[in-house]
Amino acid sequence: MGKSVLEAVKNSVKIEGDELYRLYNRVNDSFVKAIDIIYSCRGRVIFSGVGKSGLIAKKIASTLSSIGVPSLFVHPTDAAHGDLGMITSDDAAVVLSNSGTTQEVIFLFPILKRFGVPIIAILGNINSELAKRSDVVLDASINKEASVISLVPMSSTTVALAIGDALAAGLIVKRNFKEDDFAMLHPGGAIGKKLVMRVSDLMHTGDEIPKVALDTTLENCIYEMSSKRLGMTIVVDNNGNVKGIVTDGDLRRAMEKYKQNMFNISVENIMNISPKTVHKDALAVKAAGIMEKFSITSLVAENSKGAAEGIIHLHDILKAGIL
Repeated sequence: MGKSVLEAVKNSVKIEGDELYRLYNRVNDSFVKAIDIIYSCRGRVIFSGVGKSGLIAKKIASTLSSIGVPSLFVHPTDAAHGDLGMITSDDAAVVLSNSGTTQEVIFLFPILKRFGVPIIAILGNINSELAKRSDVVLDASINKEASVISLVPMSSTTVALAIGDALAAGLIVKRNFKEDDFAMLHPGGAIGKKLVMRVSDLMHTGDEIPKVALDTTLENCIYEMSSKRLGMTIVVDNNGNVKGIVTDGDLRRAMEKYKQNMFNISVENIMNISPKTVHKDALAVKAAGIMEKFSITSLVAENSKGAAEGIIHLHDILKAGIL
């Protein structure tokens, strides 16, 4: 029994993979036309479908909304009982149907046409009645459902969903949609924090920055580092320009090298003259990436002129819930 179940699972994945590859080979200018219609839409993109197709339609509508394309799902039955009031002549429509003969969806077509709404159809049957009435048809046909029971929608819904994702991918390029745009629409949760929170939001500034002069003794350097509790300090010249940094690791190495003479030398003798930095306007998650790459816990935050404006520590990033 275990072997047959595992075989069914693997076969399902293979069949769906094969159907997606078939979809890849029939992507054509119809996708570009559909993207152009959605891009030119001055209103909203109305998605509709029944059953599993309706669920896929809801997901695609949600995906498009997340990239700044106003979209909503209207159930055909609800449309017949008042929800048609949501639709305007500025809208575009995307309908989903595997058979292409779904009566509830066909019912919508005369009304959509009366509004002058362009119709994009994602269909499993491109020779169907719905295909004939649509402005653009996207072929979601399959050879085989991914189950021993062919009536269970599996491959068909996967292919339809992939078409929706493909439209979204094209629209991202067409609309020149960037990470910052995405962040504006996702301010909450882990995604929002990663895409919104910048170094300047978390960095230590002013008197919180550990700072010593070039001729500061290691004894006083240790005091400054301990009082500011960031595990490092920047080293500046008489004009306030950053010349290097001293970290806990630098102090340990100095102790091993100079032993009892350690407190007779200045920070200039042990500092790192090429500290790792990050722009203060960079995303905090970028700062975390730099820290991970170089196995360090803090960075000097610079402005556009290369002057130090703050210090960001890994603990600040963790406390903000970005990682």
